[in-house]
Amino acid sequence: MQPVNIMCIKWGTLFGPEYVNRLYSGVRRNMTRPVRFMVMTEHAEGLHPDIEVLDLPVEPFAEPMAQALAVANRQGAMRKVSLFRPGLVPDLQGPVLGFDLDVVITGSLDEIVALAPGTVAMRHDWTEKRKGRPTGHGSVFRFDPALHQFLYEDLAANPYKEVEHARGSEQRYTSHKAMDRGVFTYIPGEWVVSFKYDCNPFPGNYFHPPRLPAQARVVCFHGRPKMTDALDGWKGSFIRYSKPCDWLREHWIDRSKADLGDAWA
Repeated sequence: MQPVNIMCIKWGTLFGPEYVNRLYSGVRRNMTRPVRFMVMTEHAEGLHPDIEVLDLPVEPFAEPMAQALAVANRQGAMRKVSLFRPGLVPDLQGPVLGFDLDVVITGSLDEIVALAPGTVAMRHDWTEKRKGRPTGHGSVFRFDPALHQFLYEDLAANPYKEVEHARGSEQRYTSHKAMDRGVFTYIPGEWVVSFKYDCNPFPGNYFHPPRLPAQARVVCFHGRPKMTDALDGWKGSFIRYSKPCDWLREHWIDRSKADLGDAWA
C-alpha cells in the first residue's frame, strides 16, 4: 500500500524534538494507510528513528525574499516554501500533507488526504473568513509536488515581488497562488479547528474547560495559548484565559507516550 507523505519544518530551537515526535505519533495513529513522515530541519537530535530528516536549505533567492519580508515586518517567514521545491525528495510519489508544529491531531486524517485530488487544500483562515476575504490558513496544507511546482518556481523567479504582493504572508502566497490557477480547495472548517476560537472562545472559557468539537481532526494552537500553556490552564490574557485541558494532554502527550514510549514523547 502506497504510504501517505507527511512533511513539517522545524527551524531554530523554539520547538523541541518532542513536538515533531508527537506530531508523527498523532498522524500515524489517525491514518488507515502507512505513513512516510519527513521533517526539514537543521536540528535532528532527539527525533524518532522512523522520521526522515531533510536538510534545511538556504534558498538561492533568500536575500531578496528577506528584504521584502523586512519591509513587511515579517522576518523569518516564508521558510515552508522549501518544502515545495521540485525534486526535494527524488523518490516521492503522490501528494503531501503538511503541518505546522503547533497543532494536535485528534481524529482521522484520511478524509483530508482524499479531499479534492489534484488541488492545494487549506482551511479558510479564521480572521480572513470573518472579514469576507479568501485566504487559506497554513497550519495544515495539502499539495502535490508533481502538479504544484509553481508554488516554488513563481517565488524563485521573482522573490521580492511575490513576497511584497503577499504582504509577507506565507499562507496568503500559497493559497492565492493556487486560487489564481483554479486549483485550490478549502478543508472543511469543522475538520481543522482553532483552540482559541473553536475550543475555548470568550466568554465561555471562564465557565467551562476547553471543548473538543466532535468532527475535529486537527486542533491549531496559532497565537496564544500554545499547547504547553493550555495543558494546566493559562492566565496570560483576559480574553484567551483557559482552564486546564484534559483532552489535550490525552491526545498530545499520553497517547504519544503509549505509541512511541516515554523516551520519544
